[in-house]
Amino acid sequence: MAKGSFNIGDEVAITAKVRGRVTEDRISVTIPSYDFPHSIVDSVTKAEIGQPIELVGEVTHVDGDKVTVNLGIPVTVTASTLRLVTP
Repeated sequence: MAKGSFNIGDEVAITAKVRGRVTEDRISVTIPSYDFPHSIVDSVTKAEIGQPIELVGEVTHVDGDKVTVNLGIPVTVTASTLRLVTP
């Protein structure tokens, strides 16, 4: 499968960057090409600011170069920011 070619149901990964700790068990992350704040549960790894972190989810919608991934909430990003994990 060519990079950027995703189908509904594919499992994909996004490399986000840790922005900071929100609470003891949640961190704020920056997702490439996603212009909204996003936080995830992080009670085990205790990630540090600036650390890359991989988020894995399932493709729920494809519209040209835009792909929506379910990360607990739908997140729409450009296809070039995604890596195919499992078709």
